[in-house]
Amino acid sequence: MWSIPERGGALFVRIAGMVAEQIRRGALRAGDRLPSTRDIARVLAVNRNTVVAAYDELVAQGWAIARGPAGTYVADEMPDRSSRRPSTRTSTTSTGMAARTVFALPAIAPLQTFAAAGCRYQLSLGVPDTRLVPRTVLARAYRRALHARTARTALDYADPRGAPRLRAAIAAMLREQRAVPVGADNILVTHGSQMAIDLAARLLLRAGDVAAVEELGYPPAWRALANAGATLAPVPLDESGAQVDALAKLRPRVLYTTPHHQYPTTVLLSPARRLALLELARTHGFAIVEDDYDHEFHFDGRPVAPLASIDRGASVLYVGSLSKLLAPGLRLGYIAASERVIERLAIVRAALDRNGDHVLENAIAELVEDGELRRHARKARRIYAARRAAMVDLLARELGTALAFTLPPGGITLWARVAPDIAVDAWRDRAREHGVALATGRQFDLAGRAQPYLRLAFAYHDESELADAIRRLRRALAATRS
Repeated sequence: MWSIPERGGALFVRIAGMVAEQIRRGALRAGDRLPSTRDIARVLAVNRNTVVAAYDELVAQGWAIARGPAGTYVADEMPDRSSRRPSTRTSTTSTGMAARTVFALPAIAPLQTFAAAGCRYQLSLGVPDTRLVPRTVLARAYRRALHARTARTALDYADPRGAPRLRAAIAAMLREQRAVPVGADNILVTHGSQMAIDLAARLLLRAGDVAAVEELGYPPAWRALANAGATLAPVPLDESGAQVDALAKLRPRVLYTTPHHQYPTTVLLSPARRLALLELARTHGFAIVEDDYDHEFHFDGRPVAPLASIDRGASVLYVGSLSKLLAPGLRLGYIAASERVIERLAIVRAALDRNGDHVLENAIAELVEDGELRRHARKARRIYAARRAAMVDLLARELGTALAFTLPPGGITLWARVAPDIAVDAWRDRAREHGVALATGRQFDLAGRAQPYLRLAFAYHDESELADAIRRLRRALAATRS
C-alpha cells in the first residue's frame, strides 16, 4: 500500500501525494484515522519529522484533519469538491484570521533545526557558548556607537553594503589574518552568513540552473540555492574533501563548498584539489561560494588559507561570519567578492532588506579595531580546545567502541561513525528522552537517507555539562539495545 513515488519534489511532498492517492482511490475513506507518524516512518524507513511535514501538507491541502492527540483523520470532503462547493462554515484561528486561504500555497519543506526543544543538552548545535560573549565590552561599544556624532546617519536609511567602518575593519582582518586581498569596497555585511548565501543564490542563479553541493552537506544552504530555482547536484566526498573531478561532468552554474572544515565531516580540501577547483571554475566559468563558517576555531597548526586568498580568476564569493565567533543572535555575516559582484549584491539586498543595523555594525567595528575581537577569539579557542579534549576522553571512556572518529585540526564539532550494530536514528530518539539532542548523518544527506554518523558539538557546553550529557548518551544507547 505504501510506496513512495520516485519523483515529484521533496520527500515529504511525495509522501503526502502517496497518501492523497490512497484517499482518491478509496483505500482510505472519509473519517478514517491515518496511521501514526511513527508507524509510517518505520514502514517507509524515513525520518519521523518528514512524515509529520507530509501530514501537515495533507491538512493544508484539505485531504486530512488534525485532531491533536486523537490523531489525523481523512477529511469528510475531498479538496476538489470543496473548491466547487464552498463551505457555509468559516474556520478561524484564535486571532480571527481564516485558517485556510482562497489561494493555493506552494509546497515548502519544513524548516530544519538542529536544536531539540526540551533537551537540556544540545550536542546537535555547532554554535559558540554565548556565556563567553564579552557583554560589558560589547555594551560599551554599542552605547558609543549610538551616541556618536554619526548616530543619526546610522539610524537613518543607509548603505545596503553595510557600515563603512565595519566593512573596512573586516577587509583589514581578511587581509592580515587570512591573506585575502580585499578592501572595503569588496565587502557586503549581512544578517548572518545564511543571508550572504541567499543573496549569492539570488544573484547568480535562475530557474533550472545547476548548483553543485557537497554531499554530505549543509541543508540551509541547499534551501537557499533551491529557492533561487536551482537543481541541486551532489558532489561526493572522500578523505581529501570534495571530489573536484566530478564537477566537470555536472557543469554547474554555482558550487557551494566548505573547504576549510567540510560541513559536517570536518575534512580539509587537499591543496591539489584546491588548485584544480579554481582552474576548473576559471575554465568552465562557474562561481564558487566558499563558506568559511568557523575559520577562527583551528586548534592544531595554522589554519589553511581560504580559496579566496589564491583566486586569480575572480571566481570566488567568500562568505564568513562574526556570529559564529561571538553569538548567533547577533546575526552578523559578510560576503567578500569583486567590486562588481558586491555592487550587484547590494542591489539584490536592498530589495530584500534595505540595510542592516549600522549601530551594531559600528559597535562591532570598534571591537575589531581595538583588538577585542581577536582577544575574544584567542580566549574562545583556548576554552573550546579544553572542551574538545574533554569530549574525546569522555567518548572513549563512556561509549568505547560505539563510535569511531578522526580528531580534526579545527572546528567545534566531531564527526563520528556509529558501530554497525547500532540503529543511529533510534539512538537519537532515545537520547532526546534522556535530555540530549543529537544530529545524525541523515540530516546532512541530500536525499534524506540514513547514514551511520553522529555530529557531536562540544563548544556550547562546559566540561561538567559534557560529562553529564555523554553519560546520558551511554544510558540512552543501553536502552536502545535492550
